[in-house]
Amino acid sequence: MGKVVAIDYGKKRCGVAETDSLQLIASGLTTVETKSLQAFMVDYLNKEEVDCLVIGEPRRFNNELSEIENQIQPFINFIKKRFPTLKIAREDERFTSKLAMDTMIRGGVKKMKRRDKGLVDKLSATIILQSYLGH
Repeated sequence: MGKVVAIDYGKKRCGVAETDSLQLIASGLTTVETKSLQAFMVDYLNKEEVDCLVIGEPRRFNNELSEIENQIQPFINFIKKRFPTLKIAREDERFTSKLAMDTMIRGGVKKMKRRDKGLVDKLSATIILQSYLGH
């Protein structure tokens, strides 16, 4: 069984999370600059056994897709062309950044550390992954 990997796609950087090979535990993996995400994912997918790639689906409060979806779709098409057998799933990512911040506060993470946007993105990807695994 391969891993499940989740991406919290952002304009500047993307959080990446992965499961263990049994798909039981979701863990933050890294944060990648958006401009480097394609190269990072090609390298990662060539090295690791991955069953599914979960990409956050950004929606507004009225349930319409956010404008960043216009950047996510080309990324999805890029991955589909290079890895045609890889399952790609979408997961609603509304409130993940707020949940990530709340989690850090409850976990006692100091204010300076909470300002690390990369940490928030990685934690958001982990929340997206946990949400997907909970289905």
